[in-house]
Amino acid sequence: MTLPNRFGGGPRAASRAEGPRAARRARRLTLALIAAALLAGCANGTTEAAPDSAAGPDAASAATGTVATPDPSRAPTDRTPEGTLLVADFGSDTVTFVDPGREGAGEGGGPIASVEVGTAPYGLVVGEDGRAWVATAEGVAVVDTQQRTRLALIPYETESGPVATGEYRGGGMGIALAPDGKHVYAGVNVPGEDGTVEVIDTATREVTGTAPVGMRPFDVDVSPDGREVYATDHDSFDVTAVDADTLKTRRMEVAPYGTEGGLGSWLKPHYAVVRPGDGKLLLPFEGERLAVLDPRTGEVTIERMTADTHQHGATLTPNGTLLVVGTGPIGSDDEEPSLTVRAPGGAERVVPLDGPHEDVAVSEDGRTAYVTGGFTRDGYWNGITVVDLADEESESVRLTAGNRPLGIAVL
Repeated sequence: MTLPNRFGGGPRAASRAEGPRAARRARRLTLALIAAALLAGCANGTTEAAPDSAAGPDAASAATGTVATPDPSRAPTDRTPEGTLLVADFGSDTVTFVDPGREGAGEGGGPIASVEVGTAPYGLVVGEDGRAWVATAEGVAVVDTQQRTRLALIPYETESGPVATGEYRGGGMGIALAPDGKHVYAGVNVPGEDGTVEVIDTATREVTGTAPVGMRPFDVDVSPDGREVYATDHDSFDVTAVDADTLKTRRMEVAPYGTEGGLGSWLKPHYAVVRPGDGKLLLPFEGERLAVLDPRTGEVTIERMTADTHQHGATLTPNGTLLVVGTGPIGSDDEEPSLTVRAPGGAERVVPLDGPHEDVAVSEDGRTAYVTGGFTRDGYWNGITVVDLADEESESVRLTAGNRPLGIAVL
């Protein structure tokens, strides 16, 4: 497959699409087109075909797996300790506080408390004041993470259909906080249609504006100066830039494999991170290509990646290392789940993970990654994998967590 020049890949990027991987992509595209045909008549806006047996663990394992409950003997008696993990329980209506282990990652760790927030919480973000903002199907919940109580549930202005659960439910998905902490930006999915970004005043806890974006805003990010908000629009193969003051929008295509297959395609943007140094967005695709979007010009350049697996969550460590979650195969030719650890210069280390995962957060010192096992598709598990980034020889540790944990933050 030759990459169009508008993606900035040039001959170097195009050459990577030739040979055995091109053949594999052709087979995958054929499957995607079949999936699109099957999905065309569905009213629920399904955008990714259901995984086959090669795409991950049996979904029944998630349905019958044990859901961890908080251990009262380890629950803090006063304020939540620094370093506690907060996860959004997409399989229930809560967020769960998880102790990563007092004597080291994973040693004696596990759930210590849960707070009801609203149906099917997805993304979350925590401010310097300790308040968490959680995107649920019903609205944005505000949680005092120190006292572990819900302060408010702010309903959306966007009509997104009946409150529901599951991968394609309407309501909040990606969510971000302005650098000055004065506004929260929530991406709202409207099944089968373009979504919105809703602006919430953090002082009044009211929606103060709404901007149109693309379909199914998986992720929301903010520029380092706070002037623009970016919605990663999964089903429309693009990123929408929203002016934080005027709410005027610009949509920029990010499709290094093209847009063939439409709603049935797997080759779409999922999560992005904003690089602080230059404000460019980094969007990983399939463990093969890192799309680097310059939001000022809309230009996309392509860098090579090496994990060769379907990828979702991403974050940056304090020193600029990019962490990317590999969810596992979407085809028989893909590699297993992994965490890519990509240095600022582009060198990569791929850490194997046991089972599907979705999102990732990093400790304040940048030495430890926490990867959630919730997964947006079937095959999830109720836990967190802890990866020691400083010691390549150490083995990953698995923590129990809440019910289908997706979004995660380190308090």
